[in-house]
Amino acid sequence: MIDLRSDTVTLPSDEMRTAARDAPVGDDVYHEDPTVNELQRRAAAVLGTEAALFVPSGTMGNQVAIRTHTERGQELLCERESHVYKWELGGIVQHSGVQPRTIDGGERGVIAPEQVREGYIEEDLHRPGTGLLTLENTHNSRGGRAIAPERIAAAAETAHELGLPVHLDGARLFNAAVAHDVEVREIVEPVDMVLACLSKGLGAPVGSVLAGPEETIEAARRHRKLFGGGMRQAGMIAAPAIRALENRDRLGEDHRRADRLAAALDRIDGLSVEPPETNIVLAETDRPAEALLADCESEGVQGVQFGEHTARFCTHWDVDDEDIDAAIAAVERAA
Repeated sequence: MIDLRSDTVTLPSDEMRTAARDAPVGDDVYHEDPTVNELQRRAAAVLGTEAALFVPSGTMGNQVAIRTHTERGQELLCERESHVYKWELGGIVQHSGVQPRTIDGGERGVIAPEQVREGYIEEDLHRPGTGLLTLENTHNSRGGRAIAPERIAAAAETAHELGLPVHLDGARLFNAAVAHDVEVREIVEPVDMVLACLSKGLGAPVGSVLAGPEETIEAARRHRKLFGGGMRQAGMIAAPAIRALENRDRLGEDHRRADRLAAALDRIDGLSVEPPETNIVLAETDRPAEALLADCESEGVQGVQFGEHTARFCTHWDVDDEDIDAAIAAVERAA
């Protein structure tokens, strides 16, 4: 079975398994796990921030960031299809008591500076005020769109003029950097905190990092504990994550394979596919996507439904060129 449901289905390499077995460990709640400390040091260096914090998942990282930057009752500005709003079980409200105010970022999911100004609410006797702007890169629900660094910077600059901190959900941030051929720190520099997942295209079995100023990361550490994310001998999962950081340059292979997959699927009757910008391929289907995907699975390839007539296929490091050829043939038979 060729699994193109997500880049989260990757299996750790033999090197990662060995690193997990041999990792020096300690109690991370006491800051005593040397492998976790090394991961956090390396992640901060890559992202260009003062500090970083290892968290079990991207969702937890986003929710910790929101709790760290806001007060209960405030409003949060986010794109209406953003992961923090759409795919995290209402955690904005449940965990932080914050009201989301959504902004339509169009086909690319980009929040423009004028939209930040329009959505901003100043605190007064009757209104709680806006406490945070969240951005996303790449934008998952918009098909892995890689938002240009200058668009991130423009929205962040406007938010800062209004006194708002900015959190960047960079679950696939490294894909965005590869797509725009820039250092990842160039995308991160204008924001106050960033999340980067290590368990997607980079291949780690577990974990993400939050990064930002040292003082803010220490506050986030306390909220991680509050959310149940205090870990003990976590070096056993941090060691594979260190190896994952070294896989950043190979993401271009996933993008190339996604391009080839998309071009081939677009030639199949009943499917319409736009060229992808990263490793996510969205196929618009004439018949219900659920039915197409069921037939695809029977032919040996898996994807996920992303809408009534939208199927998603995601390339990753466990899928090679031969797998892409086989997947194309399978979808042709299914369609």
